[in-house]
Amino acid sequence: MFRNIALIAASALTLTAGGALAAGEEAHVEDVAFAHEGPFGKFDQFQLQRGLQVFTEVCAGCHGLKYVPIRTLSDEGGPGLPEDQVRAYAKQFTVTDKETGEDREGLPTDNFPANTGAGAPDLSLMAKARAGFHGPYGTGLSQLVNGMGGPEYIYSILTGYTGETKEEFGSTFYENHAFPGGWIAMGPPLSDGQVTYADGHDNSTHHMAEDVASFLMWAAEPKLMDRKEAGFVSVIFLLILSTLLYLTNKRIWAGIKGKKHA
Repeated sequence: MFRNIALIAASALTLTAGGALAAGEEAHVEDVAFAHEGPFGKFDQFQLQRGLQVFTEVCAGCHGLKYVPIRTLSDEGGPGLPEDQVRAYAKQFTVTDKETGEDREGLPTDNFPANTGAGAPDLSLMAKARAGFHGPYGTGLSQLVNGMGGPEYIYSILTGYTGETKEEFGSTFYENHAFPGGWIAMGPPLSDGQVTYADGHDNSTHHMAEDVASFLMWAAEPKLMDRKEAGFVSVIFLLILSTLLYLTNKRIWAGIKGKKHA
């Protein structure tokens, strides 16, 4: 009896592993060299501004950023928009005042509004939550050097469409090499030249995908650069402290260790 149970369990594990492998083969995430990756990487301010434009003109039609305060668009290390532009940007949103219950124009102190009409996920934490090229659940050293993987996942989804479609249960699905299972319900959101950048930057699908993926990484981790800097300073401090302790230890015990026993 126990032998039969063991055989059944082994078969189940084999099937599960095989299914996971097949799913892994279907999902292909590209490795992108984002400016913010690495121990000394920093967000590219102009790329974040372009990413904000892509989000506003394309993604915001279905997705929200409900955990991101609009005022942070002017923060140093972020998009760095002037305060007057941030106020003008906030005005495009209609917000229900929590005190009066009436609708009003958005203010920089408000968060980006939630968008649940299309049933699409909020993007506030998408880049942080999604395991992509290296994954947010890897080792800390891997994340420090290679990045969390979320932006790579977003970039790969946006650029992974093959053009093939299929109908299932009255819904259209689109083939996408980066999506687990190979088919996604969201149609291709980006196309070449869809967004016109004010700085004249290349607006191909791949560049727009990089820009918005970087912006969403900043939205999920706006203090990423500060944490990197704090971590780097801590490592330097620990190295200096370790060196001082080693030299102090040698000096204290030098007289004893140097004695020769008869």
